[in-house]
Amino acid sequence: MGSADVSPRLAYLGLGNMGRVKLTLVSIQRRTELIDEQAMCGNLVKKGNLGSPLILYNRTASRAEQLAQELGNCSVANSAPEAVASADIIFTCLTDDDAVLKLFRQILDSDVTGKLFVNCSTTQPGTSDDLAAMVEKKGAGVVTMPVFGEPSMAEKGLLICVPAGKADLVDRVRPYCTGVIGRGVIDFSNETHGKASLLKVIGNVFIVNMIETVAEGLVLAEQSKLGMDNLHKFIQAIFPGPFALYSQRMISGDYYKREEPVVSIDMARHLAGEVLALAAASGTKLKAYEAGYKHMEMVQSHAGEKGDISGIYGAVRQESGLAYENSEGGK
Repeated sequence: MGSADVSPRLAYLGLGNMGRVKLTLVSIQRRTELIDEQAMCGNLVKKGNLGSPLILYNRTASRAEQLAQELGNCSVANSAPEAVASADIIFTCLTDDDAVLKLFRQILDSDVTGKLFVNCSTTQPGTSDDLAAMVEKKGAGVVTMPVFGEPSMAEKGLLICVPAGKADLVDRVRPYCTGVIGRGVIDFSNETHGKASLLKVIGNVFIVNMIETVAEGLVLAEQSKLGMDNLHKFIQAIFPGPFALYSQRMISGDYYKREEPVVSIDMARHLAGEVLALAAASGTKLKAYEAGYKHMEMVQSHAGEKGDISGIYGAVRQESGLAYENSEGGK
């Protein structure tokens, strides 16, 4: 960074693959994360008050080049170490623990003294703590920052950021959170890195239970003759936001009509398995969540690779003697 620069130079590593490949757990997850990443990069460029172009790197160079062309004010690095060498703050968002560790082992072979890494990947708590130790040993800083919010929220800059790490490092990341990539921060300054990742895992309990509650309520409203539209009015008035969003998605039939899932049932079940393993290890019973997990299995059996987590509604319908598909819409 030149002496005339007053703003740190940012890089973003990990942009996914847009190729039309067979839908698998990884490809669907990356497709979902790709939307998040494009949106996060776009919001950094548009609202991040950058003093220099955002540096992009992806293993598939054409992906980074295409995104740079679409967004403007971006440059493309030929390698991850090259991107890191030219940046002060480096955002990373990758598929899983193995991908994160592989990338950082490559990066940390170079001199990263004084760099700040912001890891937005969803990783296990232990991995987050281990990664922080690896980075700090090389003289760099790290903020672990998982985010909450589905792709539509990422596009609108409405994610919730959970930054953990040393308070002075979190303060350096804060300008890129509220008003840029997100609408708010759950501040984990001076907490261990694993705590932020643990919140991401436990937060999934609330999300699945919310979807389960909306699904059961809508089926009960239909079967009791209250009507789904009338219940939706209640949800909009009392529980605006995600509750109303999922209610509308279910009533409209979006949960089974879309060609590609918003949140794939494969990915949802994978994360749910981690949640249940955590619960078992800590001696905690999650009866409501287990019901949601059972309905995820029904969604996967019925819809396969196209299954979306909101298809839990279809599973609840089946258990109540109705068709999985709500072909008649909200009544």
